[in-house]
Amino acid sequence: MYLNVGKTYCTQTKNTFVNFNEIITTLHHLAEPEKVAFKQQKFGIVSNNALGIYHADLKVLAKKIPQNDALAIRLFNTNIYEARLLCSKLYQAKNLTIPLMDYWVQTFENWEICDSFCMALFAKSPHAVPQALKWTNSTKTFQKRAGFTTIAAYCMADKKANNEVFLQFLPIIEREATDERLYVKKAVNWALRNIGKRNKDLHIAAINCAKRLLLLQNKTSTWVANNALQKLCKPNKRLSDYPRSVYRPKL
Repeated sequence: MYLNVGKTYCTQTKNTFVNFNEIITTLHHLAEPEKVAFKQQKFGIVSNNALGIYHADLKVLAKKIPQNDALAIRLFNTNIYEARLLCSKLYQAKNLTIPLMDYWVQTFENWEICDSFCMALFAKSPHAVPQALKWTNSTKTFQKRAGFTTIAAYCMADKKANNEVFLQFLPIIEREATDERLYVKKAVNWALRNIGKRNKDLHIAAINCAKRLLLLQNKTSTWVANNALQKLCKPNKRLSDYPRSVYRPKL
């Protein structure tokens, strides 16, 4: 028995509880091995023990499965790539522990699974900020990316935090903006842009940060800065209006 996640898979209703075996069966029914090579060639997603299922299809499947921490961990422990992606969508962020986050982040092998965990799970955790700050110090590509991706996602996940929470990220961005690794520099840039989108104060602070990066006269930090400035300085740029503080930056 497997789940209805498309036109050809129709044996369960949306609200039916799903057990582990049903999920694994569904994953194998959705498998298209040629997609593994395509994702690697097109998107740079190198994954071990992958079945070949697009992330969009996994999101549809995840919506049919109630969140369940034990089930999520069991899926992760199968070592099936797509089952691990499902784990990031089924575990409850409020129940995350620091040891579990540190364990999972060490297993990331590409940007897709890194970003899935950071956006869907880590950024919503009570431990998001200290963990992100810690991971930005890592020498490992996807662990460091996890730090900045969590920062980028946290900018939208926490709608109550004041400016000071996000201002502490800017020196970290300046510190790591010269890391030329593709998946690191893109995450650094992403974090800077999202900080600048939270409200008009942080918008100015992010622009000032980007200008400081230009002064480093480094190829990578220049790319990070120019890309951020291009996005943040668009005419009629729409910003969020999340909580501010007494901090009032100047251009």
